[in-house]
Amino acid sequence: MTKSTSDDYGAHPRNDKFYTIGKQEIIQNFETNAADGLTVKEAKKRLEINGPNALIQKKQSNLMRFLSQFNNSITYILILAAIATFALHEYSDSIVIGMVVIINAFIGYFQEVKASNAIEQIKAMLQIEATVIRSGQRTDITAEELVTGDLVFLEAGDNIPADLRIIDADNLRIQESILTGEADSVLKSEDALIGKVPLGDQSNMAFASTSVTNGSGLGIVVATGQDTELGQISSSVEEVESKTTPLMREINGLGKYISYGIIVVALLVGIFGFLTHIYSIPVLVIAIITMIVGSLPEGLPASTSVVLAMGVNKMTKENAIIKRLPSAETLGAVNVIATDKTGTLTKNEMTIEEIVTKNGTYQVSGTGYSPIGEISKHGQIIDIADDADLQRLIIAGHEANDTILTQEDDQWIINGEPTDGAFLTLAQKVFHQQVPVWSEIDKIPFDSDYRYIAELGEDDQKQRMIWLKGSPDKVFEMVGENTDFDRDFWMAKVSKFARQGRRVVALAYKYAPDKETITHQDLEYGMQFLGIAGLIDPPREETITALKEMREAGIKVKMITGDHPETATAIAEKLGLDDKIKAITGAEIDEMSDEELKNVIQDYNVFARTTPANKLRIVKAYQENGLITAMTGDGVNDAPALKRADIGIAMGIKGTDVAKESADMVLADDNFATLTKAIKEGRRVYDNIKKTIRFLLPTSFAEGLIVLLSIVAQQDLPLVPTQLLWINMVSAITIQFAFLFEPAEEGIMKRPPRQNGRAFLSRSDVWQIVYVSVLIAGLGLVGFDWLSGQGVSERIASTVTVNVIVFGKIFYLFNIRTPKPALSKDVLRNWHAFWIVGLLILLQLGLTYLPFMQGIFSTAGMTWYLWWLPMIAGVIILVVTEIDKFFHPGHFKQIQSYQE
Repeated sequence: MTKSTSDDYGAHPRNDKFYTIGKQEIIQNFETNAADGLTVKEAKKRLEINGPNALIQKKQSNLMRFLSQFNNSITYILILAAIATFALHEYSDSIVIGMVVIINAFIGYFQEVKASNAIEQIKAMLQIEATVIRSGQRTDITAEELVTGDLVFLEAGDNIPADLRIIDADNLRIQESILTGEADSVLKSEDALIGKVPLGDQSNMAFASTSVTNGSGLGIVVATGQDTELGQISSSVEEVESKTTPLMREINGLGKYISYGIIVVALLVGIFGFLTHIYSIPVLVIAIITMIVGSLPEGLPASTSVVLAMGVNKMTKENAIIKRLPSAETLGAVNVIATDKTGTLTKNEMTIEEIVTKNGTYQVSGTGYSPIGEISKHGQIIDIADDADLQRLIIAGHEANDTILTQEDDQWIINGEPTDGAFLTLAQKVFHQQVPVWSEIDKIPFDSDYRYIAELGEDDQKQRMIWLKGSPDKVFEMVGENTDFDRDFWMAKVSKFARQGRRVVALAYKYAPDKETITHQDLEYGMQFLGIAGLIDPPREETITALKEMREAGIKVKMITGDHPETATAIAEKLGLDDKIKAITGAEIDEMSDEELKNVIQDYNVFARTTPANKLRIVKAYQENGLITAMTGDGVNDAPALKRADIGIAMGIKGTDVAKESADMVLADDNFATLTKAIKEGRRVYDNIKKTIRFLLPTSFAEGLIVLLSIVAQQDLPLVPTQLLWINMVSAITIQFAFLFEPAEEGIMKRPPRQNGRAFLSRSDVWQIVYVSVLIAGLGLVGFDWLSGQGVSERIASTVTVNVIVFGKIFYLFNIRTPKPALSKDVLRNWHAFWIVGLLILLQLGLTYLPFMQGIFSTAGMTWYLWWLPMIAGVIILVVTEIDKFFHPGHFKQIQSYQE
């Protein structure tokens, strides 16, 4: 939107202290009306001046997304080769090289567009509306149409559409965790505040993208779009530097070294050729370009993109949406995952696990808001009709309540407070969805000042009762006068529950015949204690298994929460987060310098009472220790840390737009266990990319080596540029696809993450690339020279040489696919490799015998007995590499290569 200025009519510069201004002054400043709101005409005028209530998002244009696909050293050299061949009137060579470059770019472009569209579809589902009062009429409009000065009506279930100054509140409570990280909703009022007040304590303000959990109210829009708290954080995210993925750092480094090496060799050969007058200048240039094109693994960008794309597609089916292709592999390299607790590791559905009354302790089965479960005592399911105190406790929790439990699309959800929802679910479980009916006569809503809720109700027998539910210390005060109440006993029970990570709620009741209203004074005497209930936000069932798998994979999961350290520690132990749990608070982190935090960060696995600022420092500290760090989050306050992390992971359902924009990946199901599947796929993707490159480089270098040796030997070139491009690109679209379907290696999730910063290729990999390059080049040159000596035409000899190289690739494929022997039963684990090889052979037959192919690629038909040469060459390559595998098995084992 357009930035407001003080001269705009109805527009106001951002003011961080609206909470200090009185209600009447706010109304005057924004030239609105507390009863009728703005006029329709005035609202339209302000919208035209200030623009829509929407965040400015710097989206990458399709053109820039496409152009970014050309940004690698191999592509730069190919473009120069295409220009040079065109200038030398070698048009067919130039066109083929250009097509290779463009095809590579389109592969990466379409995959990124597909991922971007998936994110947009999720965001489209989250469009909200606002209820405003304009010209005295209440109407619903889209949030984007809101302007400063609009009078907005709020009620339970609404999303806040802009920053508002509350001018009227009736038990209005707002959930602000996406901004503050605090799980509990905040009670709002209309009273002005004094002095500087932290965001989480601004009780007369409502902020964009938070939500109303209870009550109703009115607010005046004081900031829209980029001027809101949400917008300010969104803007600050742009200042956070995002990091290149580990795979791209490794491949870019590899590509640069290969490119520099090839250029240096080409320059030396050019100087040698010029000084020795081997060829004329135009012929020498073509020879050098031929060598460069042959040596360059031009299929590398396409092959990498296709392997990544397949991984992205597979992850999408598992509800993990990847926004950028390289991020698909980053998960496989992750050392640390810093994750929110609520809703990610846990269900964000408070559940009553245990109840204690004077008659004993009861266990409650079932988790979440689904009313499925039983109450048992000493392992025996009990009949609620036989226990009057327990029955009253459950009714008290159900009646002293301000929340609604409903079923939508086979899913039970609440509108209100999680703690209240847990008691509604308990009653539904026990009474089998036939809860005794009590009519509400009067109620004292929950307030953080007195920390309880009470209701005066009447049953169908006209019996009236006051039901009370609240904080144990407050309820204990009200029942303390009873001679049979043992405060020390009950305080010990509360402490035990707290140490177990449970939230504790106490309940009481009182007969109230003929009462018509209740006051706080009515609760000060005569209350009868019923007992306490221990509640917990239960772990997702699949999370515990996922955490175990991650530990086996050498990945450390760190829990970040706003809970008290003792509560957080107890939950971490229940989740099985680590063998030993050690917690640190956000306040302790604030006392440390960045260097001090870096030195101690790895000693902790639970971060409690954290602020939004702590999260960014935590991520940075892990990265400073050389660890690939993932961060999960859903709130606006998570956005800077999500962008800073090596891979930011946002929640698809409850995540904010800002979080999703900042993240590299979105969990469409908000399920932490989905990460385990994505990590496994990320590791498989990396393995297969490495196999692809270990396969691609020696065969590419062999082609360049053939040309290089021919130039040095001052003989005719056995291959022309288009033939070399054919060899590389036909491999990229056929034989290299075999690696797409390679299943994960055994034990892939039982090995540690690969070391950050290590070279992409180990010494053993380089040695293998060298000897295979020499072997293929030597076989090709020997075959070409022998055929030329036998009087075979140059075109036929050249065609045979092309087939020698291609068949060398085919046999080498079966060596490198698996660390096990090529002819073991493991060879059958990927049937796709066989039909892909069959397709490649058909293409080679077309290259050899189809006239139009012969014209483009300078080939000629071979007699049948000449096919024995490529076959023999392929067998030699397979035998030599298998012997190397037998004597040096460590060269070929993925697990060992990660531990080097």
